Amino acid sequence: MSKRIVILGAGESGVGAALLAQKQGFDVFVSDKSLIKENFKKELVDNNIAYEEGQHTTDKIFSADTVVKSPGIPDTVAMIKTLREKGIPVISEIEFASKYTDAKFVCITGSNGKTTTTLLTYHVLNGAGLNVGLAGNIGQSLARKIALEEPKEWYVLELSSFQLDGMYDFKADIAVLMNITPDHLDRYDYKMQNYINSKLKIIQNQTEEDYFIYCLDDETIVKELKVREIRAKQLPFSNKQELAEGAFFQEDKIVFNLKGDAMSVFIEQLAIQGQHNRYNTMAAGIVAHLFRIRKPNIRECLLSFKGVEHRLEKVLKVRGMSFINDSKATNVNSTWYALESMDSKIIWIAGGVDKGNNYSELKDLAGQKVKALICLGIDNKKLIESFTGIVPTIVEASSMAEAVQSAYYLGDKGDTVLLSPACASFDLFDNYEHRGRLFKECVRGL
Repeated sequence: MSKRIVILGAGESGVGAALLAQKQGFDVFVSDKSLIKENFKKELVDNNIAYEEGQHTTDKIFSADTVVKSPGIPDTVAMIKTLREKGIPVISEIEFASKYTDAKFVCITGSNGKTTTTLLTYHVLNGAGLNVGLAGNIGQSLARKIALEEPKEWYVLELSSFQLDGMYDFKADIAVLMNITPDHLDRYDYKMQNYINSKLKIIQNQTEEDYFIYCLDDETIVKELKVREIRAKQLPFSNKQELAEGAFFQEDKIVFNLKGDAMSVFIEQLAIQGQHNRYNTMAAGIVAHLFRIRKPNIRECLLSFKGVEHRLEKVLKVRGMSFINDSKATNVNSTWYALESMDSKIIWIAGGVDKGNNYSELKDLAGQKVKALICLGIDNKKLIESFTGIVPTIVEASSMAEAVQSAYYLGDKGDTVLLSPACASFDLFDNYEHRGRLFKECVRGL
């Protein structure tokens, strides 16, 4: 009799897990408390996978041998607590999928920069002709890739803290930790240490044969490494100090130095600019060196990478005003980098679902650079209170069209209109991609 697997959530992660579970001979049942999007529902129907939507039928769920949980479902909901009390394993899709491949993993996490670093790392490895796949918290799920594609030798995975929470036996062969700043604290009982512990699961189960790449400028990471046993080989990167091994910023270039084998790239030649992208380039370059890719190939790929949609994405110039889509900035630290990278006066569009944000670290930059703040959200009280007296003009908008129109009228030639919300998108939009696409549509509509 085949083992029964129940998958909670029927998005990309859940449907990918269902396809892989069916291929591996499981008795599969998918349950989603919300309505399932039509494209995912069609896949379930076409593959004769049993499912329900708009409800969770407890009898069907509690009969599982294993439950694969969507990253969007908190561990604190009653259903998950009951499953654990019954001794039924609850794991992430990544944990489940990794059991059915012989591939090794480059795993990248961090509060900010992980998407750009993941795509840049994949761009370099793929450009060098390696047999590598891209999955995780970006594009298609790992389970779908393993179920439907030819086997890979390596996968580059972007991992969110929610995915890491459900991982136990999984191991990263190369782990990359970009930074740890407050984010998603509403999911972690508003305790920063809980969130830190989640991010550092990226190095769980690593051995002396593995590598751990991390930012030496991040005080939280450095503090945590002093009290944790790290078995993997450590390769730091820094914007502030020269390193005997790792990557660092020196004058006008990034220097990579591994085992005395050094190379450098000039900052001005990189297609992606800004302090945050130095860190992203350092991390990806270190990974490339571990694969012993030829230096000219590494340099060519680092210089040809064009960046990520919704991350400091230049949209258009209208009446001499630049419009920039940074919808992916869903936390305060990410928005700090966006504001820091601007050279002109800013009309700043921010707001959404607050995740326990502390806006104090943005106040100096906002006071120097922001001439108007447009609050785009259902509840803007905290944002308004935080920047009253710091930003000269603060207005509210209830739609993206209204926000863009307001920015257009408040700005002057030479200004930058920056959508960098510092908040989640779920009050007015499906996700940050939906928010960013609407911004671009409204700008083009001007």
